[in-house]
Amino acid sequence: MVSVISLTGVPEVRPGDDLAALLGDAVERAAGLEDGDVLVVAQKAVSKAEGRVEQTDDVVEAILREARAVRRRRGGLVIAETKHGFVCASAGVDRSNAPGEGWIVLLPEDPDASAAGIRAALGDRFGHQPTVIVSDSFGRAWRQGTTDVAIGVAGMRPLLDLRGEHDARGYELSSPMIAVAAYTLYANVQENKAQVLASTKLAGPGETVETTVKVPAKAGSYPYMCTFPGHFAAGMKGTLVVK
Repeated sequence: MVSVISLTGVPEVRPGDDLAALLGDAVERAAGLEDGDVLVVAQKAVSKAEGRVEQTDDVVEAILREARAVRRRRGGLVIAETKHGFVCASAGVDRSNAPGEGWIVLLPEDPDASAAGIRAALGDRFGHQPTVIVSDSFGRAWRQGTTDVAIGVAGMRPLLDLRGEHDARGYELSSPMIAVAAYTLYANVQENKAQVLASTKLAGPGETVETTVKVPAKAGSYPYMCTFPGHFAAGMKGTLVVK
């Protein structure tokens, strides 16, 4: 189970701002950090703080400059591969939430390094280094709507390699690599008002994790489950009964 806390009071980020300090102030207002916390930061906040904004009259030129390769193009619509390797609309160049009219926001030069810098700064301030995910919204081919994508990660393995493992029927898995950071993002945007008594990090194949649960004083039934995709449906769940 995941407890989601929205950080409030973060001002409009401008080039040169100390984003880690701004986030740290918001974290303090939300009662600080604990081991196992995950901080999801919007890409635009990171880009603005790092000065990845510019004023231009030619957005297409900026898109082509930011692209490593153009995959499809129709007029001003460009599907491109960025220098990072992401395939997305406009090579990540965006006019929404920009500093002003005629301004654009570019992707961070190195989102992983951006995440690592925020993580280190918060670790120095609070004594706990959270996992940090830099999130951006991408469209999907032949689908309406956007979805969050982890474009930068620090403090966790972004992929869980299950190749060589076996499914419930003994079939050896040959290709699955689970985008763990993406599932963390998915959990982050779900509304979850339930009180979480305890949780653990995601365990890899053959890994054992433990947690301590303080038995609630109030009698009742308290469910527990594995939130890894597919595990709940496979029966990895139960109920703690307090009488």
